[in-house]
Amino acid sequence: MLAGLAVGVAVGTGVYTFTYAHGGSYLVNDPRSCAHCHVMRDEYESWVRSTHHATATCNDCHTPHDPIGKMATKARNGFWHSLHFTLGGFHDPIQIKPRNREIVEANCRGCHGTTVAMMTAGHEQSRDLSCIRCHGSVGHP
Repeated sequence: MLAGLAVGVAVGTGVYTFTYAHGGSYLVNDPRSCAHCHVMRDEYESWVRSTHHATATCNDCHTPHDPIGKMATKARNGFWHSLHFTLGGFHDPIQIKPRNREIVEANCRGCHGTTVAMMTAGHEQSRDLSCIRCHGSVGHP
């Protein structure tokens, strides 16, 4: 009986939180969904002014391109974002974490592969080469 009550409270809390946080909007590819959180509004507005606005959405740069990796990343980030928003401790302005930085770097290289290959020829094994270190303001000027 007590276990059933605990499960019911957990499920009810999860459904309420998902609904309150517009959870369904995060399952699509609409960049406006990223601006639901006040921490992301500046990033959204800067993306609107960026050169990538016409060619890439948030998911194109910030999630893996395979469906499972994309949803796993969105779920992981969504869980941690909502936990920190709810309990406090969310860094403002938002800062990218190492795993997400790797995803963005891989996506830069994926979309701009020919250019990157010409620039990095002979230095493929170097860990010092990073698209976002030099071009970090491209998507968010």
